Parts: sequence; C-alpha cells; structure tokens
Amino acid sequence: MTMNGNCLCGAVTVHFEPAADKLGACHCEMCRRWTGSALLEIDAKPGSVRYEGPVKSYGSSDWAERAWCDTCGTTLWYHLTLPEHDYYSISAGLVEDAGGLTLKTEIYIDVKPGGYAFAGDHERKTKAEIEAGFAAFLEGAQT
Repeated sequence: MTMNGNCLCGAVTVHFEPAADKLGACHCEMCRRWTGSALLEIDAKPGSVRYEGPVKSYGSSDWAERAWCDTCGTTLWYHLTLPEHDYYSISAGLVEDAGGLTLKTEIYIDVKPGGYAFAGDHERKTKAEIEAGFAAFLEGAQT
C-alpha cells in the first residue's frame, strides 16, 4: 500500500510504503525543537520513498538528517544517512488522517515535557534504552 502526502503549501509531495501498520512518537530534544512538539511518524519501507518539490535538509547528527519544505517549512522526514541504511521516518502529518494508523511506540518517554500525554496502551522506551540501541547500531555500521 502506497501512502501519499504533501506539505502545507503543496509544493512537496511524498510517496512511500509504510514499513509497519503503526505510528511512532519521538520526544527527544531535537525532534521537539524541530517540530514544536513530539515527532509523530510513520516508518517507510526501505527503498519506497519518492518525493518531488523543494526539499531542504540539515545534518542534525553524524548519522542522520532532517528535511523540510523549502517553501513553507513543513517537517517532512528524519533520515538515517549511514551507508547501506535506507531508513526514513516520515512525518505523519503529511498523510491524510495519519494514514489511519494507530500509535504503537513512544520513545524518549522519560524526557518528554510533563504536559504531554498520549493515551492508550503502547510500547514506551526511555532515552537510555534508545541510545543503547543506537550505540549498538552505530558500532555495527562502523565495522
């Protein structure tokens, strides 16, 4: 199933297949500064992301970049830039009704602002849990 989305002004269109039937939420400091809240995202199936329009990106770490529409500033995606890794977290707001998907994962749960609360029973991971996974992932990518 291909999902189609667009930015606020319509200058950027994005097409992708979801990797799983779920939404994720990230509360890390970078995502909150970038989006003004948590990043609600849909993981894209590797190799499926296509887009048209004026996209700009910023290398926010040694392993990832964040992209936005250069016309209206809409958040588009978080992308791993490590060689041989094709991982995109597409902003759920680009897709009508977030593709009808349900929130299944919340990460950096222990650093989210106190006023944020997502309802429902879903997986929640702390900063330490996520960063331990990133460290192992990066070690494997460098060998």
